[in-house]
Amino acid sequence: MGDCCEPGGYDETFSKHFARRMARRYRRRGLSRSAQAIVSFLTDRGLEGARVLEIGGGVGELHVELLRQGAATATNLEISNSYETEAAELLERTGMAARVERRFLDIAQDPAEVERADVVVLHRVVCCYPDYERLLTAAASKTGRLLVFSHPPDNLVTRAVFWVDNSLRRIKGDTFRAFVHPPAAMLNVAVGSGLRDAYRWRGLGWCVVGFER
Repeated sequence: MGDCCEPGGYDETFSKHFARRMARRYRRRGLSRSAQAIVSFLTDRGLEGARVLEIGGGVGELHVELLRQGAATATNLEISNSYETEAAELLERTGMAARVERRFLDIAQDPAEVERADVVVLHRVVCCYPDYERLLTAAASKTGRLLVFSHPPDNLVTRAVFWVDNSLRRIKGDTFRAFVHPPAAMLNVAVGSGLRDAYRWRGLGWCVVGFER
């Protein structure tokens, strides 16, 4: 992991307060539109009995929904420990605790420590990691059937917003940085790993791309 994105930066940005806010939003509104697009892509191609690997799933609302749609089990990987209280509460409330494993591990750094899954999901994750090629290569290597990830659109507005946010963080001494990685290059990583481009969705703030093995 690059110096601009050390775990301390993640813990400060994705804090327990942030986790509570995400859990509260899910309880009140359900999944975001971009998360719904991910669920739609995966359910259209069949989830029954699938093993799901979610990288950076936060409080876990997305993989909980995938379990409700027929997936058998889910493993969530985190590099911030701030989500665990809210995640445990969500799993208890939904009765999914026995079907979900939560681990602290950076898959880009230690891919050999992660087992292959039928479905691999990265939602609002790639933009938070400096080395998208390493991250997506690791994710694709664990994909048995379907890979889906979201990313911010690469345009002047998004780049300006990210530049301002990163600049303010730099001034405050916050080490976290967000990235607008090139969409075509990210797609090429997945395709180069033997996956086929199969799905596109675009919203106001997020794009979703899905791949099949």
